[in-house]
Amino acid sequence: MKLNEKEKALLNELKTSEQLCVTKYQKYAEDASDSKLQKLFTKIGDGETKHLESINSMLAGTEPTTQMKKPAPKAPPDYKSTVKGEQKKQDAYLCSDALYTEKHVSSEYNTSLFEFVDPKVRTALNHIQTEEQNHGDMIYNYMAANNMY
Repeated sequence: MKLNEKEKALLNELKTSEQLCVTKYQKYAEDASDSKLQKLFTKIGDGETKHLESINSMLAGTEPTTQMKKPAPKAPPDYKSTVKGEQKKQDAYLCSDALYTEKHVSSEYNTSLFEFVDPKVRTALNHIQTEEQNHGDMIYNYMAANNMY
């Protein structure tokens, strides 16, 4: 796969964002008071690690392969927390920052995917963007369940 200079620059920007997300979610999983939020941040962080691997693979010239699978319907998770007081405030801060990050990163993907010539790359970036939106949805659902939004 051949990338032009603009495409390489965009992928490097996305790489930086994904590296930040991986680091942030690892830290937030450690800092969260609620065990359900810790698990949520770990799960999202694992997804961000996969995104980073995909971006690195594309930068190395490997053509992306994206299998768009429709997830099986699941019951919504029980995000109700028992954490209160200052711990809840801290968890709400972590969630707010994580949600803002997901909005920003999703926007970066939206802008970037229009700049690529290869339709397989656009499809891969669109797939990652959808997953970023799903991460935001999970964080929002946690926040809503705990009156943080």
